[in-house]
Amino acid sequence: MALPSDYPEPQQPAAVAMRSVCKRFPGVVANDDVDFDLREGEIHALLGENGAGKSTLMSILAGLYQPDSGSIRLHGELVRFRSPRDAIARGIGMVHQQFMLVSSLTVAENVALGMPEPRFLVARSRIEREVHALSERHGLHVDPSAFVWQLSVGEQQRVEILKALHRGARVLVLDEPTAVLSPQEVAAMFEALRALVDEGRSVVLISHKLDEVLRAADRLTVMRHGRIVASGMPARWTTREELARTMVGRPVLLDLQKKPASPGDAVLRTSHLAVRGDKGLLSVRDLDLEVRAGEIVGIAGVAGSGQRELSEALAGLRPVESGAVELGGRDATRWTTRERIDAGLGYVPEDRAVEGAVGALGIDENLALKAYRKPPLARGWQIDREKMTQIAKERIREFDIAAPGPSTAAGTLSGGNLQKVILARELSAGPKALVAAQPTRGLDIGATETVHKLLLGLRDKGVGVLLISEDLEEILSLSDRIVVMCQGRATGTLSAQDANPEAIGLMMGGAASEDA
Repeated sequence: MALPSDYPEPQQPAAVAMRSVCKRFPGVVANDDVDFDLREGEIHALLGENGAGKSTLMSILAGLYQPDSGSIRLHGELVRFRSPRDAIARGIGMVHQQFMLVSSLTVAENVALGMPEPRFLVARSRIEREVHALSERHGLHVDPSAFVWQLSVGEQQRVEILKALHRGARVLVLDEPTAVLSPQEVAAMFEALRALVDEGRSVVLISHKLDEVLRAADRLTVMRHGRIVASGMPARWTTREELARTMVGRPVLLDLQKKPASPGDAVLRTSHLAVRGDKGLLSVRDLDLEVRAGEIVGIAGVAGSGQRELSEALAGLRPVESGAVELGGRDATRWTTRERIDAGLGYVPEDRAVEGAVGALGIDENLALKAYRKPPLARGWQIDREKMTQIAKERIREFDIAAPGPSTAAGTLSGGNLQKVILARELSAGPKALVAAQPTRGLDIGATETVHKLLLGLRDKGVGVLLISEDLEEILSLSDRIVVMCQGRATGTLSAQDANPEAIGLMMGGAASEDA
């Protein structure tokens, strides 16, 4: 397959040249005759919907997958990577969205884990000196003697990049590197990446954040259905809407027009709430929060600020240490999960595959998980399966769930379609309040647009929505009020009109606002 006609001819030497790469999985062609170039000294953004083939292509480059056909040249030399170790040895480093760090070890020890020398031959003091020098040189400041569990998410990401650099990486592949960072951390990370490429290194950036890639990338390549559909300089796309259309193949509404909120009475409230995390330490501290009918309240904060513990405590999945939770004006602090459901609480957990659905069950059974005890599904001691199938067909049509049929196992669905199943179940229960934790994490632009429309529609019907998200753009787009959390505490509350990324970013870092 020839490169698209608008693909600029390389001015710098090619650090990576992938030609006619094909990769098939059972029933799926992930990469279909793909040509991809990465130049020396550039940041190259690789974009596309979930399933477009971009992660598969980069996994082939990193030695995680073997291509069925095609070739890879590294700095002009034909190479074949049979394992990630081969790729690392040739200067390829990949930083995954889920960090591969051992939290109980120090920064230096995590770096040493990837070294070819036996661990007992590696002096900790030597590694600490090397990591310190590397971090200072590249502006990736982190304490080499600190334990990983003590680090912020942004610092952990720096450790992952330092691991790759310490192994001699000349090509870095970063998968969604800004997904859980504050605006200040994002700016610092791109400053560090720019310094790396100025030294001649090359960076591939896999991202869904269009504003960031249009600002930071030297070139963009868009994949759809396993093929490259466009590539060029960022200036080719004058707006992110144009870029989104290239990715999805249809117009995408990125800035949703929402009506002014008309809040009613409080449907969900916390008073001096304190909740412990998995390590026994307080993750939520003295939190006062109120969500009223007909509004979306956004919780902003970097990962690990207590958001997960808050959502689980509200849903009844984690005990409350002290303070109170109210639903519809009633004290629900000690209520069971079922009592909260019966009182009108909906819950979209952050881990849709593990906590939100049962992968081995069909779509119809997952949709019935909250309703099977009552008519019309309950028929005495039995479930009316014919009625369950009928309702599932209606929900699949109403929520545009792409699946062969109602009995399709939920675990076989894409992330976006699985999230639609969960939202269909929660919204169909007629909630008075909804806690939505990371509702679009890992979703592509098209699926994100659908989820946003559903949440706004719920708010316009008078439901109170608590939106917990590490995506600041999502918080700013959907919320009527924004509460910022840092280390379990509320550091500020702003109206949507008064909010801006810089002010929220400071509060995410611990700077309290006058309203907090």
